Amino acid sequence: MGPECAKLSIFFIVSWLCNGVRSNSVEQKIYVLLNNTVPCVRLLNATHQIGCQSSISGDTGVIHVLEVESDLDWVLSSGPNPPYMVVMEAHLFNRTTMTRMKGSLRVAGVAVVIPKVGPPQGFSPHNSCPNEGSGVYSSSYGPELAGCNTTVWNPLGNGLSYEDFSFPIFSLREDNETEVIRKCFREHNVAVNGSTPQYPLCAMQLFSHMHAVTNTATCMRRNDIQTSFGIRPEMVCDALSDYNVWGSVVPLNNTAKGHQEIQSVVIAAAQLDGRSFFWDVAPAGEGSITGFVTLLAAAHALSTVPEPERNILYTFFQGETFDYIGSSRMVYDMEKGTFVIDLENIHSLLEIGQVGLRSGSRLWLHSDPVSRRNSTVDSEVGKFVKNLKTEADGFSFSFAEPDITQPLPPSSFQRFLRARPIPGLVLTDHQSAFNNRYYESLYDNAEYLNVTYPPSLTAEEQLEHVTETAMALAEVATVVARALYRQADGDVAQLSNISADPKIVTQMLYGFLVQTNNSWFRALLSPEVQNILGPHPPQYYVGVSNSPVNTPTRLVQYILANLIGTPRNLTQEQCQNPEGVEGESKELYSYYWVQGPVPPNSTQGEAYCVRASVRLTKAYSPAFELQDYSSQNYSTWTESRWKLIRARIFLVASRELELMTLGVGVAVLLTSLLVTYFVSTKADLLFSSSREPASAAY
Repeated sequence: MGPECAKLSIFFIVSWLCNGVRSNSVEQKIYVLLNNTVPCVRLLNATHQIGCQSSISGDTGVIHVLEVESDLDWVLSSGPNPPYMVVMEAHLFNRTTMTRMKGSLRVAGVAVVIPKVGPPQGFSPHNSCPNEGSGVYSSSYGPELAGCNTTVWNPLGNGLSYEDFSFPIFSLREDNETEVIRKCFREHNVAVNGSTPQYPLCAMQLFSHMHAVTNTATCMRRNDIQTSFGIRPEMVCDALSDYNVWGSVVPLNNTAKGHQEIQSVVIAAAQLDGRSFFWDVAPAGEGSITGFVTLLAAAHALSTVPEPERNILYTFFQGETFDYIGSSRMVYDMEKGTFVIDLENIHSLLEIGQVGLRSGSRLWLHSDPVSRRNSTVDSEVGKFVKNLKTEADGFSFSFAEPDITQPLPPSSFQRFLRARPIPGLVLTDHQSAFNNRYYESLYDNAEYLNVTYPPSLTAEEQLEHVTETAMALAEVATVVARALYRQADGDVAQLSNISADPKIVTQMLYGFLVQTNNSWFRALLSPEVQNILGPHPPQYYVGVSNSPVNTPTRLVQYILANLIGTPRNLTQEQCQNPEGVEGESKELYSYYWVQGPVPPNSTQGEAYCVRASVRLTKAYSPAFELQDYSSQNYSTWTESRWKLIRARIFLVASRELELMTLGVGVAVLLTSLLVTYFVSTKADLLFSSSREPASAAY
């Protein structure tokens, strides 16, 4: 019996494997998987949930391609085969269309075909008043300026990113997969001569079920229950979080926290993140990249001159799109004495906002009219404005100030003002409403900023090609750097030596907007982080607390270190552990072993050590450390978890045929059971065998 059992076991295993292979083959024949899709996911805060999700088993509907808005009547009323999966062109993806579909049971989901170039009239799924309620203006501070009462910053904002949809919404690229969907629709779903489309029909199935519901307090409570009682805890949401990047002209001791008696610091700030309607797709060209690239270029320009009397602190904030996560965390750390300086050490602040879409020859210097009622603050702001205007003489642009009654635009500076009246300015390309027609959308990309290249250039030649946008930002960076040097009481005789390099600006724009995997970025990074580079630009969505350091954050950290740091004659072991090496200090500096440029006729870079006063600090909302998940003072944004994100198309049979197939299947099952029962009960008769009598032995 032993060998027979073994053979039988092997037979069942082989049969199971064959069935598994056969089932995969059948699935591939039935479904066409769509690989170039991105979902809208669910986000939550203290009060509600936003975003999209499918049912737990996915949502399925007959495809209907929406080419004009009138086609929506077929989906919502006259179409005979609901529910429908609506495939729409990008110009129809607006609040009016989505509101009509939102409450309809005849809509199973939406897929939006996204082109590279946005609609000429503009498109912004963000709110018209970004970060309303989390800035400085409130009922107790400039109430007449709160809630965009005087200035609507993003007039094209339709608020779609802050709506809650009960069906899945995916984006599709304009590529071969989209053409397959259209072909399937034309061949199977288009009515001929006014007749009803005949089965089989082309259908789509979208999977994007979200685990978190209601609000952040609810999902964090469920996380706590899972952690406390679950054998294998499954979290349902994660806090939006990453890291801020900061560096200084004069090194700051990272172990000495709190107030520094001899430190007076000018802060130069920029935002690192962005978002769009769809998860982890955030090109953030004008929204963030123009600002932080300008600040990086200015920091490099300042590294070539002697240190000024005051220190300059470069800060790059993450999570600012979601109620100022990064800046509110830095202010919180300063208040608690856990950062390298505190609020009293801040002399003044300059934030570089959106500066890539200059209209005319002016850039604008925004200040806070409420804090300027203090004569000391007003005097210092006036000096800062004068410094900037003075340094702009001789360049292709000038600075101007909006009306003194106008509030600050959405900016990290507002979080500092909530804690203390600090003299400061926000530099932008807009006087009031944003020039950016695609604020926090998919279209705020390289094409929109005119970062384009002649088609004949190779990738390496594009990296070196200085675009008009790079030249313009280099000019702004030069003026910013000189004004910061003046503001920090630097030697005026050195101002002419401060100049931003247009080539470095164009290399940064290429890496941040076109593709990260280029020779310049590779040379600046450590060998162990080269895997973050790819043939595409990074996305600037902040990410969640259980993820590695975000790619843009890591890139800015290394680029800033290379631009303001100095090469050191250290081995790799000494660079990674400089303790005990004369003249080196991990308290004052960070050390980076970078790959280095590749010499001609070689395939390997000449690695070396860079020493720089550049560090990362948490951009993690204090609300989660305080466990105040309903906080009105700090960001409470979380992202829901999910198990499966998938999109596929297939041909679906009519309901009648499906029921008939089910009926036949049930009939076959019942017949099989009856036959099995009959055979089992009559086994003795059916399988009995007569035996020959034993032979007599003679």
